[in-house]
Amino acid sequence: MVFDGVGAPLRPLDLPDPAPGPGQVLLCVRACGVCRTDLHIVDGELREPKLPLVLGHQIVGESNDGRRFGVPWLGWTCGECRFCTTGRENLCDRARFTGYDLDGGYAELAVADERFCFPIPDGYPDLQAAPLLCAGLIGYRALRLAGEAERLGLYGFGAAAHIVCQVARSQGRRVFAFVRAGDEAAERFARELGAEWVGDALGPSPEELDAAILFAPAGEHVPAALKAVAKGGVVVCAGIHMSDIPSFPYELLWGERVLRSVANLTRRDGEEFLALAPTVPVRTEVQVFALEQANEALDSLRTGGIRGAAVLRVSG
Repeated sequence: MVFDGVGAPLRPLDLPDPAPGPGQVLLCVRACGVCRTDLHIVDGELREPKLPLVLGHQIVGESNDGRRFGVPWLGWTCGECRFCTTGRENLCDRARFTGYDLDGGYAELAVADERFCFPIPDGYPDLQAAPLLCAGLIGYRALRLAGEAERLGLYGFGAAAHIVCQVARSQGRRVFAFVRAGDEAAERFARELGAEWVGDALGPSPEELDAAILFAPAGEHVPAALKAVAKGGVVVCAGIHMSDIPSFPYELLWGERVLRSVANLTRRDGEEFLALAPTVPVRTEVQVFALEQANEALDSLRTGGIRGAAVLRVSG
């Protein structure tokens, strides 16, 4: 399913089989998660994708020797810059991203740099494994950057939050879920996964938080979250894109509160999280679409109609 540019739906197209280069692996794609980042690309909010483009960066595929790999957003780094050599490869200025700079997993075949492929843990079927590769990884990195927060707020309860909530609860943290006012389905989902309180994302918190993670790409949540966290608290913006943050009084930041973003992931994040997930155990809830239904999946994500994560069943 090929993306030609903003305003055009993805279209089915027969492409030549990709040929792996040195250090790359050819994968038969079995499943691919549908991420809000894909939506940001389609809607023109991330403005420099290669075109034409095969979207998709939560790939579960099988190599020709029978190994099952997961391919995430971070698809290649230079390994030489000051970021790569100091454990911050996610900030590499020359990084290339799966489903943005590199063709991704909305296809039957894909090639990927084997250095940036993760073995899929046993016990996760293909469809359930796909959301671990972005929703899970970014959520895990955001949770690490939130520190040892006991009282954790999650703003937006979609694919990433439904995974992070499970990890946080397994660590003994208290989870407060902030959702769009009137979204009863999200409220029920958050409670089912262990949130002790669920309420309006723009309303007050029932008590002070130690940290908040913002998954919803809505800038107005930033002042709301800063108001909710205690002095010394952390607000982590976990999305790759967010609408403009409105101005807010300095007193919301004062008191050594920290406001920070998450940029992509490192391979270390991937290795740690995929080792952790089976021990929780993280259980992903997915809504499955056929590959040719990619536009329908994106539309459902755009309108908030997905419970958990959307995944394309490609083959297998």
